[in-house]
Amino acid sequence: MLKPQNLFFLTLLTVFFSLFSAPLFSQKTYTIVLDAGHGGKDPGNLGNGFQEKDIALKTALEVGRQLSKIDYIKVIYTRQEDVFIDLWKRGAIANDAKATLFVSIHCDSHTSNAYGAGTFVLGLKGNKKNFEIAKRENAVVLLEDNYQERYQGFDPNSAESVIGLSLLQEENLDKSLEIASLVQQNFTQKLNRLDRKVKQDNFQVLRETIMPSILIELGFLTNKSEGAYLNSEKGQSQMAKAIADAIQDYIDHLRMNTVKEVKNPKIVSEKTSNEVLFKIQIASGKNKIELKPSNFSGLKDVEIVQTGDFFKYYYGSTSNYKEAKESLLTVQKAGFSSAFMVAFKGDEKISVSEALKLN
Repeated sequence: MLKPQNLFFLTLLTVFFSLFSAPLFSQKTYTIVLDAGHGGKDPGNLGNGFQEKDIALKTALEVGRQLSKIDYIKVIYTRQEDVFIDLWKRGAIANDAKATLFVSIHCDSHTSNAYGAGTFVLGLKGNKKNFEIAKRENAVVLLEDNYQERYQGFDPNSAESVIGLSLLQEENLDKSLEIASLVQQNFTQKLNRLDRKVKQDNFQVLRETIMPSILIELGFLTNKSEGAYLNSEKGQSQMAKAIADAIQDYIDHLRMNTVKEVKNPKIVSEKTSNEVLFKIQIASGKNKIELKPSNFSGLKDVEIVQTGDFFKYYYGSTSNYKEAKESLLTVQKAGFSSAFMVAFKGDEKISVSEALKLN
C-alpha cells in the first residue's frame, strides 16, 4: 500500500506530465491563480491594527479584476472572501487548474520600523532574516486539521524541517525568478517603493505548487505609514496594478516564446544540433561571474548562458542521463547543494522528464 507521502508525489508527477506533455507555448489561455494570504480564523499580522488577511484579499481581487480584462488570461482565486483555506488546498487549486502561474499575496511585519516591498521564490536556503519570515507565514500549517499527517511532521519553527526542493519545482525556478523580477521592478520604478529585492526561501504554500510561483510581501503593516498606505484603496489599487502589469508582461513573453532558454552568442557559441543534452545548473543571477575554477569551487569548464537579465552557470554537458547524475553529485560535493539538472533539445530548454522520453 502506498504511503500518503508517496501517493502525493505520484499524483504530483501525474499532474506534471499532463501539464507538460504538450508544448508550453501552444496554450491560448493562460491561467493565473491568485492567492490572498491568510483568511478566516487566521488574520495574518495585525501591525498597527491593520489586518493582513483583508489587505491581501482586496489586493488580490483587484489584481484579478485588472487581469480579467485580458482575453487570453483566465483568473482563479484561492479565496474570494474571508475564509480559512489550508495551504495544501491553495496549491491543489493551482495544480488542478494546470495553472501557468501562482501568485500568493501577503503583508510583512517586523519589530523595527522596517518598510518596503519584496518578492520571494521557492529556494533551498535563505539567510536568518528571510527564514524568520518563512517561519511566520508557514506557521498557519498548525491551524490545519491533521497537519502532522499531511505534512509528515513539518515543524515551521525548525530549520531542520525545511525540505529541499523537488526536481519539478527546480525546473520552474528560472520562470519564477523572471516574474518576481518584473514585480519588483514595477514596485520600485513605478511606485517608488523601497526595493527589498527578489529572494529565495521555503514558503510552504509555494512548495505545494508545481508551476512557476511567487510570494509577494506588499510591505510592512508594522510601519505605520506603509501600513496606512496598504490599507487604503489607493495603495491597494496601485500595488495591484503593479502586480497585474508584471503578470501581463510575463505572459506576453510566454506568448512570444521569449521565455525559453536563449543563448547569447557573445558568451557561448550557438548550438545547431537537436541532440538532447543534460547539464547541471549551478547558479543563476544578474551578476556576471568570470569563468575560472576558483570562482566555482575548483569546477572546470563551467558554461555561462544569458536569459533576459539573468546569467546562468552550467556544469557538464552530456546526452547520458547516468553521467549527468554523476555530474550533479560532483557539483553538490563541491558545495553547490542547491544545484539541479536541466535539459536542452538544441537551443531550447525542456523538462528533464521530457528529455528522458526523447533520449
